[in-house]
Amino acid sequence: MREAEYWESCGGRAVRCLLCPNRCTLGEGQRGLCRNRVNRGGRLLAEAYGRVCALGADPVEKKPLLHFMPGSECFSIAAAGCNLACLNCQNHAISQAAPADVPSRRLLPADVAAMAVACGCGIVAYTYTEPLTYIEYTRDCAGQCRQRGLRNVLVTAGYVCSEPLAGLLPLIDAANVDLKSFSDAVYRRVSRAALDPVLRTLCMMRDAGVWLEVTNLVIPGFNDDMRLVASMCRWLAANSLGSAPLHFSRFFPCHRMSGVPPTPVATLVEARRVALDCGIRHVYIGNVDMPGAADTVCPRCGATLIRRCGYAVDKAGFDGLCPRCGQPVAGVWH
Repeated sequence: MREAEYWESCGGRAVRCLLCPNRCTLGEGQRGLCRNRVNRGGRLLAEAYGRVCALGADPVEKKPLLHFMPGSECFSIAAAGCNLACLNCQNHAISQAAPADVPSRRLLPADVAAMAVACGCGIVAYTYTEPLTYIEYTRDCAGQCRQRGLRNVLVTAGYVCSEPLAGLLPLIDAANVDLKSFSDAVYRRVSRAALDPVLRTLCMMRDAGVWLEVTNLVIPGFNDDMRLVASMCRWLAANSLGSAPLHFSRFFPCHRMSGVPPTPVATLVEARRVALDCGIRHVYIGNVDMPGAADTVCPRCGATLIRRCGYAVDKAGFDGLCPRCGQPVAGVWH
């Protein structure tokens, strides 16, 4: 463990964490809602630092990132903890646990960079749980990876305060942000969080030049109203994020939502139509077996530029320009 950053003393031995909008005030021995930041002796400790509970090589398409170095492999790592409490979390065994409660491996930031190089991965992804809750470790790993010529990717819910995020973004090349809904009420009901901080994160990442893609998990009866989908897409387009790929992902029963049915494929197809009508140029459907759902097409002429089947990628020589009409396609292709 090491001392955390972004906290203040509240008098006596109480502390207040300033990392995320939860602003947890903790007495001696208490943990934040993220479970990995703990008050010991009037100091806030980052208990997840260097304690990796999941790691392995993944296709970058799994993040999902479809316009960022397609066909590349990521060295993916996670430590325990998350500052949301999503009822549908598929990784709840590690995201809703304290670091001491799950098996982990001690890896310092230099170790992560060295392992990624040894695995032949040019990208390191901070994923599976919420990498912003162990931001000190994420930042230090990203710094070591940048020194080794590796790129850094965040897979995140984006629920963080501005100052900590600003210190991390210069080291981040791409991010997929899970925008759970465009309703604050749905955020509070499903994830015990709020919408506005996530929108602020998206704007900060945009302004920092981070390549952005957005995922919206469509949950029947919660966020599948097409008026809500249209409001989200209009906000993205109005905030210069119309070129950021948008992924509508199919929900399957999980965790505390085992009684909610899977998303009908027709709902996802309709969400895609709404998004395109609202000015989103690249819209994908995830968690489905449907031809063309993950293909990249030219936003001008409709030519198929990249074909995908599962995680298999056929780029056919695509280099960022549509070979049919010459239209530039937003992304990081090399």
